Amino acid sequence: MVIVALDVGQARIGVAVSDESELLASPHTVIRRRSNAAAFATIARIIVDTGAELVVVGLPISFDGQLHAQAESVSAFAEKLRVKLAVPLVFADETLSSWRAEEMLRAAGVRPERIRERLDAAAAAVILQEYLDQRRRQRTNALGPADPRGPAEPHSLEA
Repeated sequence: MVIVALDVGQARIGVAVSDESELLASPHTVIRRRSNAAAFATIARIIVDTGAELVVVGLPISFDGQLHAQAESVSAFAEKLRVKLAVPLVFADETLSSWRAEEMLRAAGVRPERIRERLDAAAAAVILQEYLDQRRRQRTNALGPADPRGPAEPHSLEA
């Protein structure tokens, strides 16, 4: 399933998209936030174009575990977006995603003057990758630990 993630800011919205196998998140684009209506329309178009079946919105939870002004603003935006979408929307913790994204861009050799234009989409990719990894861990844990002896041999019904 393809999943789209959003890193919602006051001026820009970073967008990332997963591959169909839900293994890899990639930066997709940055939406300049001129109005909510225009942003909603652009996001809806990206969802259709990518075939996404789920939207993940990064929620900035502070270090004290509270939702402060920025988180309230993101939540309000996401709730307005939710009613306009034909796919489910969920929240994911985005704590330090922009910092991690900037570090990754620097490590990849992106010139400092180019980091700002790529940062929001890269932060959305960090949020989405963490979400994908968490989903994979939850699925693995639900299946239980693997048997160290390997798969069981099929049993024959013949005597």
